[in-house]
Amino acid sequence: MHDTHDTHDDCGCDGGDETEPPAAADGGAKIGGDAATDGGAVTEPPAGDGDDFEPVDVFEGSEMDLRPGADSCYKCTSCDTSCPVAEVDDSFPGPKFQGPEQWRLKRKEDTEIDDSITGCSNCMRCDGACPSDVPLSQMHNTARGEYVQNQQPKLSREYIRNRILANYGTLAGLGSKVPRLTNAIMGNSLVQTVNEKVLGITAERDFPEFADQTFRSWWKQRGGPKVQSEDKRIAYFHGDYANYNTVEVAKALVRVYEAFGYEILVPDQRCSGTPMFANGMLDDARRSARVNVENLGDAIEQGYDVVASCTSCSMALRQEYPELFDFEGTETVAANTYDALEYLLVHENVIDPIRAVDAADHDIPDFAYHAPCHSRNQGLDRQAVELFRHLDGVDVEDVGDSCSGISGTYGWKEEKYEYSMEIGEEMFEHMEHAEGQTGMTECPTCSMQMEHGTGYEIDHPLQVLEAALVDTDVEV
Repeated sequence: MHDTHDTHDDCGCDGGDETEPPAAADGGAKIGGDAATDGGAVTEPPAGDGDDFEPVDVFEGSEMDLRPGADSCYKCTSCDTSCPVAEVDDSFPGPKFQGPEQWRLKRKEDTEIDDSITGCSNCMRCDGACPSDVPLSQMHNTARGEYVQNQQPKLSREYIRNRILANYGTLAGLGSKVPRLTNAIMGNSLVQTVNEKVLGITAERDFPEFADQTFRSWWKQRGGPKVQSEDKRIAYFHGDYANYNTVEVAKALVRVYEAFGYEILVPDQRCSGTPMFANGMLDDARRSARVNVENLGDAIEQGYDVVASCTSCSMALRQEYPELFDFEGTETVAANTYDALEYLLVHENVIDPIRAVDAADHDIPDFAYHAPCHSRNQGLDRQAVELFRHLDGVDVEDVGDSCSGISGTYGWKEEKYEYSMEIGEEMFEHMEHAEGQTGMTECPTCSMQMEHGTGYEIDHPLQVLEAALVDTDVEV
């Protein structure tokens, strides 16, 4: 198995630090056990706090005490300034209130979680903006989970809608069995209108089409891996969307990695949990995480490194799992998980083969590239631009550091749709002024938003690598 993230100096990312839970340095503990309300020990006070520190169970029944993280906040408002939701939604108080200030309110008096916590899109940009490393997204996820569990009515339209969106993989598993029929039904304007009126799922967006064949079905049909190797092994975490919808992205990963001589394992897996975190469905996320940690941990023991083609999936495995869960093997999975392009840049010479390619010979267009927020949080926001600048005949323009606005399920909610489009306006404008008329991004929902706002076709960096290096005369 390859070394873990201490080798990242060569690829320009942040290295291994992002695999450590942000709260670890600040004393934040994980939520453990089988339910969101497990009790347990709290953390020790940070050095220099004095003898008067008495840990307080702020989020009732959890084993998380976030005082050290909250006390690190000195109210500079960098998080609020970076928050794309606070910029467009005057009713949203921002990450500082949702994190440290809400924690302090809970500590001082018996105060319920403010319902504005559901307005957070979970883009996690506040984590990167904070100069004091306050574990903001950890606070938000924890507070949102408590709000949904203890305060949100379970028969409300919002809860039912959010539960459906958070568990996309469950319905996708059913819809993908008859993909053409499902696509016809979900693409019907009357059905979209009913979904909006009854469930609050916006009718402004086209429902993503299911592929004729799932990736896992294709993988089984081809007979699994075509390359055997004792030294170069990856376990592919494809997630729900690459399995049911953007199957060509998953196939591109397989073909590119096999071209570089990797043996590929596709373990049994569930949703990474990202949409569940964003909607406060922590019990659902915990069930998925248990399966993923167990199966990916087994693969790591056999010498495989975990690779994800979606940056939100790699973010969940690397950061959110260690922050929120204490299953055995969680830290190991986090330390051995990589983004797909990142892993190749760390372990392979990708640049020289790319330099040997003439884009005109492979019909590779110019690109307008958007770095997803969850890519930025992992220090990977420049990797695609830096790689493909070596591709002769192709212009890849970074369209800026703004959020796309969709933030997973956020932009699918009727009441959030206009906000999501307003957030995305800066990206849309930059895309339209870029030379490239094709978009590129690693995130499937960012891809939806880019296409929705501009009408451009959107490619994943792995698809570009496939076009340049697979079944060509270029040696890798």
